[in-house]
Amino acid sequence: MENSTINSLLSRRSVLAKNLCEPGPKDEELELILKAAIRVPDHGRIEPWRIQILHKNSQLKLGSIIGKIFKKNNPDASEKRIQVEIDKPSLAPLLLIITSYPDKTRFEKIPEIEQKLSSAAVCQNILIASYALNYGAQWLTGWATYSKEVKEALGHHKSIDIVGFIHIGTPDKLPNERKRPEFDSIISKWQDI
Repeated sequence: MENSTINSLLSRRSVLAKNLCEPGPKDEELELILKAAIRVPDHGRIEPWRIQILHKNSQLKLGSIIGKIFKKNNPDASEKRIQVEIDKPSLAPLLLIITSYPDKTRFEKIPEIEQKLSSAAVCQNILIASYALNYGAQWLTGWATYSKEVKEALGHHKSIDIVGFIHIGTPDKLPNERKRPEFDSIISKWQDI
């Protein structure tokens, strides 16, 4: 069966951020990626997510902030290790930061988990849309995702969750296909007994 959407889903792979180079998405391509990103299940039309766009200058500024926070929290870290943290935000031409902004007043009807999962779906759509436009992307988390200081530096309240840092660019090296799970180990048919 020939179906471009299915083929794209079946062949999509994450490309390591360190293997993403220029060019990144053009403005009109980024707009398409963002339009696709927000076409997600959203019970109650809450829109419980936010997306921040960081091009190179902003990435470098964030890297400097992250480096200072990391050094303060890890005083024994080597300069090499600190530099790794400084460099992380600027590994690819484009960095998108996705945050979850759940509406607590709606938890009774729309639980927090549903709202957070909608934010995760935004991340997945960004990966799929990037791949469909022939870009590579990687969704990363890590300590900075959970750091109150990093959240505040990005302009968020410390209670807000960073769902992910998504790096996007042109792959300079495609990853090898990895083994996928066997259906029998993850899929079952429920039968009323």
